[in-house]
Amino acid sequence: MSLNPTEPFNLYLEVGFVAGLFTASPFVFYQLWLFIAPGLYRKEKRYVLPFLLSTVGLFIAGGFFGYKMVYPASLNFLIGNGLRFQPMITIGEYTKLFLTITIGLGLIFEVPILVFFLALMRVITARWMWRNLRYSILATFVVAAMVTPTTDILNMCLFAAPMVALYAISIGVAWLVNSVGEHRTL
Repeated sequence: MSLNPTEPFNLYLEVGFVAGLFTASPFVFYQLWLFIAPGLYRKEKRYVLPFLLSTVGLFIAGGFFGYKMVYPASLNFLIGNGLRFQPMITIGEYTKLFLTITIGLGLIFEVPILVFFLALMRVITARWMWRNLRYSILATFVVAAMVTPTTDILNMCLFAAPMVALYAISIGVAWLVNSVGEHRTL
């Protein structure tokens, strides 16, 4: 349903934007690498291919997870919660929810990459991340509550669950970076 004559046109633009964002993500992340690379040592620059593969893969995986899991669950909950009412969802609200979920989760799935670089620069360690696990879970649920497009607990948990899993994966990433770094300095 469209309440505004520009909504169908905006729908095409927004869907094109999302498709273009995910299609162009290898180029965008390569440009990000080119921005970061001048500040790195030669031995650190060898991570370009793993960086590109992992950032693109995680971004697409996050968007796919949002599209296949979180978005349908959000719609089912929201529409099912108001069964007494006739749902009249506008194109604008439908695509706004879609964009928020897919792009938001695509960006959230980039956490292991951020942790990789922070561990590489020795800003954080796996031990520090493990010691602060309970605070990170609290922060994860606070962030999930802020970025969830709805106010229900189910959708907040749908956002928080992959974030907690990504934090656990990030502990492993930091441990690998720190252990490889220790072996190289010996």
